[in-house]
Amino acid sequence: MSEKLLEVKNLRTEFKRDKTWVTAVNNVSFSINKGEILGLVGESGCGKSVTSLSVMRLLARNSKISSGEVILNGHDLLKEDKKGMRKVRGREVAMIFQEPMNSLNPCMRIETQLTEAILLHNDFSKEQAHQRAVDVLKSVGIPEPEMTLRSYPHQLSGGMCQRVMIAMAMSCEPELLIADEPTTALDVTIQAQILELMEDIRAKRNTGILMITHDLGVVAEMCSRVVVMYAGRIVEEASVEDLFANPKHPYTQGLIASVPKLGSGVSSLPSIPGSVPDLSVMPQGCKFAPRCKYATDICRQQEPELQTAGDGRRCRCHHTDNLGKEA
Repeated sequence: MSEKLLEVKNLRTEFKRDKTWVTAVNNVSFSINKGEILGLVGESGCGKSVTSLSVMRLLARNSKISSGEVILNGHDLLKEDKKGMRKVRGREVAMIFQEPMNSLNPCMRIETQLTEAILLHNDFSKEQAHQRAVDVLKSVGIPEPEMTLRSYPHQLSGGMCQRVMIAMAMSCEPELLIADEPTTALDVTIQAQILELMEDIRAKRNTGILMITHDLGVVAEMCSRVVVMYAGRIVEEASVEDLFANPKHPYTQGLIASVPKLGSGVSSLPSIPGSVPDLSVMPQGCKFAPRCKYATDICRQQEPELQTAGDGRRCRCHHTDNLGKEA
């Protein structure tokens, strides 16, 4: 039986807008096993990145985690103080942020940024930290690590910066890696190399990975299970095979239908009408109902619970059984 690495239970994250609090992540629960890659998918604004930042305790000042638990290796990160979280970040859990060019400090050489966490979490001299930085850059496929360490971020390509970000995240060999859109803005060849590198990290070190993406192709290739989010809520969870073979939630069906298929001969792709609702003006009932072609009166009046739909699946829909037969 797989050993649980991370358990997120009933997580609720809020942001202050003017004088009121709005909920960005609402009662979210999921788990990741050691050596597993879990996909977290949905449109922009669905709460994926806020969920990951909540796990890392890196939220903005106008936000708060109002309830829930984030249990990593048996202890709740939400009970840690700032000093305790500094010890956890990098050592037990690390994150690859979106847009590496914006995440790296443009005024600091790569070596300074890369050795910071190494020196913080290890009793290393500067020479030992330098050698560790060289080794970890080699491990992510950077051919000239010494030159890279002397460089500033603007002197490196997007793919190289992304490899540096992965090297920084893996420099202290954390058990959990959170990858927030790790292949955004990279060309297809570099994307493939980055994904291969992450799979190699998982296989060699038994690292658990939370893969946050809107790219269902990446999910199909990399993940074993998938959590689909909409409007700050989980609307479906399933294995990759079950999700693509038989999506049960209308939102998941729409996401999969919108992916172009090679050789289909279709001149235009289906799309989901409308957009993700504003956090401060959420619709009554099911939050997806205004965009859903299957919506009925009960959908517009009563929000469905996230229920088990068989084979370990979960789905938040009043019509799950009927839609499962149609899909």
